[in-house]
Amino acid sequence: MIRLITDHFGLKIVSLIVATLLWFAAVGADPEMTAVAAVAVQYRNIPESFEISSDLTASAYVQMSGTAGRLTGSNLANAVVLVDLAGELRPGERTFSIRAENVILPQGVRFLRAVPSQVRLRLEPRASRAVPVLVRYARIPEGYRIAQQNVIPGEVTITGPQSRVGNLNRVQTDPIEITAGESTYTARPFVGDDQVRLSPDQLITVKVTLERIR
Repeated sequence: MIRLITDHFGLKIVSLIVATLLWFAAVGADPEMTAVAAVAVQYRNIPESFEISSDLTASAYVQMSGTAGRLTGSNLANAVVLVDLAGELRPGERTFSIRAENVILPQGVRFLRAVPSQVRLRLEPRASRAVPVLVRYARIPEGYRIAQQNVIPGEVTITGPQSRVGNLNRVQTDPIEITAGESTYTARPFVGDDQVRLSPDQLITVKVTLERIR
């Protein structure tokens, strides 16, 4: 029995040391750790007849655990928090908790918590209406004034959450700089509300007639 231990004793010790060093190297090279990263929030399956009228949470700080090799920026680039609105049939406020089941992380990375831990939205019916276009002028040639302007189209249709659409009475063009010898200009209208859009998006044509100031 003793001979089983003592035979090639030195070789066995060396093998044991090598095995121990390899184990420590493997464990030490890629230890388990925690990290916090800003993860984009995506809103999916918004009901066709509704709009989100509240300010949107664009990202959440997600605390996660995994090996150092898996918690790299490139590996976490496609991580995302999903807020699924499927099945929401009524207007009003809705609160969604950010949990492991609605956070998509790379394989081998575990969700711990998110800040904020909840997202609250307000759903409103979608509304559209026509509003007039207000033309803004940055500069008019000295000695002249605008005698007439023709705005095409004079009205545009805006679409968005019902309350926000109802609060808008007009859209304004980007400032137009009038130059001598020209009479037709184009400008883009600005709605002024992040949640309201033009439908369709379009440029405004302004035909201007100048006359001298006497």
